[in-house]
Amino acid sequence: MSNNALWRNILATAGSFFFLLGAAHGEDAGKVVQAIGDVRLGGAPAKVGDTVQAGDALTTGGDGYLYIKTVDGGFLILRPGSDARVLAYHIDPAQPANNRIKIELRQGVARSISGEAVKKSRQNFRFNTPVAAIGVRGTDFTVFTDEQTTRVAVVSGGVVVSGFGAACGADGSGPCEGSAKRELFAGQEAQVLQVNRGQAVPQLLRSNALSPDVNAPPRADEPPKTTTSSNGAAAPGANTANSNTDPNLAPLKLSSLDKQLLPTPTPVTVPVTVPEVTPAPAPRVPAIVWGRWQALLDKPADINLTALRADNQLIGVNTYYALLRNKDSLWQSPAEGAVSFSLQNSQAVVQANGTGPISAASLENGKLTVNFATSSFTTQFDLLTQGQRIARQAEGTVFKDGTFGNTSQFLGRNNMLVQGVLAQNPGPTAAYLFESRLDNGQPNAPLSGQVASGVTYWAK
Repeated sequence: MSNNALWRNILATAGSFFFLLGAAHGEDAGKVVQAIGDVRLGGAPAKVGDTVQAGDALTTGGDGYLYIKTVDGGFLILRPGSDARVLAYHIDPAQPANNRIKIELRQGVARSISGEAVKKSRQNFRFNTPVAAIGVRGTDFTVFTDEQTTRVAVVSGGVVVSGFGAACGADGSGPCEGSAKRELFAGQEAQVLQVNRGQAVPQLLRSNALSPDVNAPPRADEPPKTTTSSNGAAAPGANTANSNTDPNLAPLKLSSLDKQLLPTPTPVTVPVTVPEVTPAPAPRVPAIVWGRWQALLDKPADINLTALRADNQLIGVNTYYALLRNKDSLWQSPAEGAVSFSLQNSQAVVQANGTGPISAASLENGKLTVNFATSSFTTQFDLLTQGQRIARQAEGTVFKDGTFGNTSQFLGRNNMLVQGVLAQNPGPTAAYLFESRLDNGQPNAPLSGQVASGVTYWAK
């Protein structure tokens, strides 16, 4: 066994020990602040003021709502028909790295709002369902689950989700950060991450009908959505003071000496021709922004995802790349017709076995066609890596807001996942993120375990 594998086993064992220790000692996790209908804490009816401890089981009947305010100022809310357990809630104020927080939702709908301890040690927070592991990026999220399917929607911040498998176990102590993870942020409206049993890679689906709120709607007294950005700045539209006047500066004046030295001018009338001045055009703000949001292959990130989100809508992210559209870039979807795009630029890599070596890749023979009459798209390209040429293609749906994508690389004629956006710049442009298992789901294929990911930019 390698040293790295040995340390991973040691850390996993240590994490499990902390969880068991927290549950055994019954550390306080929070207090019940709302108990409506059939709600139970440790098998007994729950009431306002009850203390919730690590190891406690939490259940709600068909009319039950249970609100728990955690000891670090967060919330755990269970809606009707839910079964959950606080596996651990260990907080060390002096050493936040020692925090261990783990919650399990076996069925139903829950909302989790991160408290201060979670925000200070996100790497030690885990929210499990029967089929998936959920971590946070400092977050407010809702979850629906049963024994076969989990769906996660984000209210504020972001989540990282992975299906259980060889690289992600239910006994872990934080988010699974392997290549199978998928992230979802609050800017991605009307979208959920869905995981089915046995599926390691979550699917990004666009449908309000799949929101956990549809399975169990919130009461009107649930905490409101966060109104600040993830970095604590005021949300867009908030009033802020602004002044361009410095009270320490006074207007400059000529001294009396300057006036004495100036000769008495002789009035002269000279016709003046004022030339026409053409103002320089304002720099064009790109309608679509894309690029590498974290370091890769000894190259630094080429976009600042946090800064860009102030003026841009986040369309999607994958392991290394991100795609955004300017909030002022309005899109009017034509009722009919089709547009064919040519590939202008791209970035791509191939990673072995999810966590292995990374190889650079390039794209050739790219095609993208958008059919507005049928609200559909088709795309294809050749992926070149390590001396191989691999054909990739996808087809899917174009939505009224100009976003487009598909739901699986294993359905129809798809062999990759695509998430993209259209814009006017001033002519039609497009961009999309892609990910693809190069073995097409066949474990014994020559490219077994190889995963390609990247971003593409297109123009008419």
